[in-house]
Amino acid sequence: MSERRLRAAVVGVGHLGRHHARILSSIEGATLTAVVDTNVARAAEIAAGVGARAFTNARDIVDQVDLVSIATPTETHPEIANLFLDCGIPVLVEKPLARSVDEADAIIRAAARTGAILAVGHTERFNPAVIAARPAVKDPGFIEVHRLGTFPERSLDIDVVFDLMIHDLDLVLSVVQSEVESLEAVGVPVLTDRADIANARIRFASGCVANITASRISRERTRKIRFFQRDAYISIDCGAKEAEVYRLVRHADRRPAIEGGKIVVADGEPLRNELQDFVDAVRTRRPPLVGGADGRRAVALAAAITERMAACTRI
Repeated sequence: MSERRLRAAVVGVGHLGRHHARILSSIEGATLTAVVDTNVARAAEIAAGVGARAFTNARDIVDQVDLVSIATPTETHPEIANLFLDCGIPVLVEKPLARSVDEADAIIRAAARTGAILAVGHTERFNPAVIAARPAVKDPGFIEVHRLGTFPERSLDIDVVFDLMIHDLDLVLSVVQSEVESLEAVGVPVLTDRADIANARIRFASGCVANITASRISRERTRKIRFFQRDAYISIDCGAKEAEVYRLVRHADRRPAIEGGKIVVADGEPLRNELQDFVDAVRTRRPPLVGGADGRRAVALAAAITERMAACTRI
């Protein structure tokens, strides 16, 4: 596979999938050959714009592709992902991997049966600001996250925890290599029958505490995460793709001082970085940066938070 361009397809070309199609049509090492969507007009429109063929049934392309990106509603992930994985075709599944741990496990088992590569679309891992600041994050004691968005013009088949907060659950879990010891959570349905705003306070066995707020009903967009650790503070603005690092510097001849500021962040589109990693993983047969096990951990924590919210009288 490393010697030829891979035939790629996107299944689901709605709000996010159309961007998968745009990027895969110009990405290094792959050629977008097909787009699939149950909406005939949308499939035709996107296909025409990227020079691919349009289909309405994913089964029709199984023998025509080398890798697939799935950006359909979460409830459809197991059926569509397993269709390709059972044939040994590498798959990237947009976050969340599934609606439940059981469904996530089913997808992971399908990949294991054939040895097909399974990647999960936790795009913030590929955000240039996160990549730049990540080396400075070492054993944080407290993490504060705010992810606030306006009401989405797309599918709302999941609550705000699985829709938005899961981005940050994955980021936190990738940093804090420790088991969850306890959590508190509250969620409120405002514009839908599922929680549209939620807060979770997660305590890890290491002692680290993460306070995470997610909303899809805010007037302004905010995507910020802050890490507090001994002698250092790291702030990442995922939306602006900016990061700051401050450290307590000790001097022999004078008082300690706080030094730092903005750090250099490379230019780049997180989704392009994610899809390039997926293509490269397929070409070289290496694990993707975010694999099935990562997706499962995020789903498991999101499910635990949702269950805790359900115990609250407001849900």
